[in-house]
Amino acid sequence: MSKEKVIRIAVLLSALMATPQLAPAQVMDWASSPFNWQNSPQNWDNSPLNWRNSPNNWENSPQRFGNDRIIRGPTGSPEGYAVPRQDGGVNFFGLDGNRRGYLPPRQN
Repeated sequence: MSKEKVIRIAVLLSALMATPQLAPAQVMDWASSPFNWQNSPQNWDNSPLNWRNSPNNWENSPQRFGNDRIIRGPTGSPEGYAVPRQDGGVNFFGLDGNRRGYLPPRQN
């Protein structure tokens, strides 16, 4: 995943998190639904207990120089990280390892 794409995703996620009143008005298909097993936090592939998603994994660390998974806030400080999913989607985690959201795989 390119750094530019992660930045775009981070900006989108920040905008969505800043305006929760907009969330209920959005139409959601099954691929985007949190009730879909592919997006569920109970799915091992999305769990912060999975090493791939863990904040202790060096791949997700803000201390790793040039890490393109890190989501930065307006001041440039790290606020979380994005982990690409095997199905083409992306999971978003806070620095504490709690899952904050997801981006479902792109539909063709």
